[in-house]
Amino acid sequence: MGAPDHQFSPRAFLGVFLFGFVTMAAIPEHAFAAGITRHYKFNIELKNVTRLCHTKSIVSVNGQFPGPRIVAREGDRLLIKVVNHVKNNISIHWHGIRQLQTGWADGPAYVTQCPIQTGQSYVYNYSITGQRGTLFWHAHISWIRATIYGPIVILPKRGVPYPFTKPYKEVPIIFGEWFNADPEAVISQALQTGGGPNVSDAYTINGLPGPLYNCSAKDTFKLKVEPGKTYLLRLINAAMNDELFFSIANHTLKVVEADAIYVKPFDTDTILIAPGQTTNVLLKTKPHFPNATFFMTARPYATGLGTFDNSTVAAILEYEFPSKLSPHSTLPMKKLQLFKPILPALNDTSFATKFSNKLRSLASTQFPANVPQKVDKRFFFTIGLGTSPCTHNQTCQGPNGTMFAASVNNISFALPRTALLQAHFSGQSNGVYSPKFPTSPLIPFNYTGAPPNNTMVTNGTKVAVLPFNTSVELVLQDTSILGAESHPLHLHGFNFFVVGQGFGNFDPNKDPANFNLVDPVERNTVGVPSGGWVAIRFLADNPGVWFMHCHLEVHTSWGLRMAWVVLDGKLPNQKLLPPPADLPKC
Repeated sequence: MGAPDHQFSPRAFLGVFLFGFVTMAAIPEHAFAAGITRHYKFNIELKNVTRLCHTKSIVSVNGQFPGPRIVAREGDRLLIKVVNHVKNNISIHWHGIRQLQTGWADGPAYVTQCPIQTGQSYVYNYSITGQRGTLFWHAHISWIRATIYGPIVILPKRGVPYPFTKPYKEVPIIFGEWFNADPEAVISQALQTGGGPNVSDAYTINGLPGPLYNCSAKDTFKLKVEPGKTYLLRLINAAMNDELFFSIANHTLKVVEADAIYVKPFDTDTILIAPGQTTNVLLKTKPHFPNATFFMTARPYATGLGTFDNSTVAAILEYEFPSKLSPHSTLPMKKLQLFKPILPALNDTSFATKFSNKLRSLASTQFPANVPQKVDKRFFFTIGLGTSPCTHNQTCQGPNGTMFAASVNNISFALPRTALLQAHFSGQSNGVYSPKFPTSPLIPFNYTGAPPNNTMVTNGTKVAVLPFNTSVELVLQDTSILGAESHPLHLHGFNFFVVGQGFGNFDPNKDPANFNLVDPVERNTVGVPSGGWVAIRFLADNPGVWFMHCHLEVHTSWGLRMAWVVLDGKLPNQKLLPPPADLPKC
């Protein structure tokens, strides 16, 4: 059974066949004002799926690919029971959900929980507080999120309108990457050899690669629209390793939201969306049947030196045939002209910069931008690739016979064998992690200039500790040690404000004078510019242990990750709640 009819208009969402709803109990209408509890069940199970004329068994949720859509309203509580029926360990992250006092439900394996083992289950229990818009969920252990992902649609409270034109229909569009091989085998081989992993075989839109790939014309997502209507497209980048450009031929998109935060609307022909980011856009269709169909395409924005999947995924925007016209008054649908969009060049950093600079918070009375105006603690983190020595007297496939590694402040983060949050809550962190993550690089160098002679990283499990309600300014600096590259950094448990960005090395004496402290965009995932830096601010008002990592999965696997420990405050609503009884054990 899907969502009860009295909660959501059946016409509100297009393509329910792609993302099936999961069983939920019917609740009386009077219960809606304060939010309701919604129950979902995720069965992790194998499913045979065919793409690119290649059939393989994938890990899925409820046998669906992509997985089921979660729909809720701001203020609702979600109880999502995850039952693991496969041999892989599983954990699920609810990407972008604040998880206020509910860090046990955040999901990254060995950070907030041990994974759910075969035959085990775990109930993720959290409320949606002060958020509305588009987010998504995905597996958060190794590379299993290649097939375990789906949309989270958070509607405003009942009676609260969108701050933009009410759409005729709403459509989730989720980008992914398809591997003919087992993604777990791909990363396992890369970590063993020390080289870069094999790239994906295709990109997908709503799980479908589309007609530009071999043997895939029938596997094409079609967005069917009516003339003269406004559609809300909920764009989600669930791809593993690639930022993407997206465009619809001969149509303009109006950006109205980023990472479930409303933004000042602006028009664009092309969207840039990094893994982990979501963007809501309004699509206003042409006033009359256009005697044409239109490609919707996406392909990578790539800045690194490594190999990447440089293919293009296509879906089709198709206008519904006017029923009143006679058969001779227009061409049959298959013979209509097909228009294709022109996407930016693969390495168009100029477009990427201009697009990100257009994003601004609404900063209205109803939706204020509560940017921390004072800073209690400043951090400067260098991020990027490096190397580790080859093990077992073998020759590795990384630079000069080494192994690829990635780091924050030259520390390649090693996941512990028990969950960081459990160690923190129980006061038994000794031997699990060190609370001494450096606030800046221990050895400064010319970060975007000629690379240093020593490219080796150090390894460790270190966290940065913050007292409750600390206002933080963090500068993330890209490095050119093995080539400059854009990095989409995701912070769990918080939204943050992007107060500044630039190219070259951050100058603490000059650059802060240009920070935007009035209406900077508020996000949970930000692209650190290739060969540049980005400055963010956030308030550490959420007690717990919170992961921060690059959302390029290969970089996370190589160690471009760290964790923040936010201590309890003094009041009851400022303390991390005890762990649930069914928390998985390591």
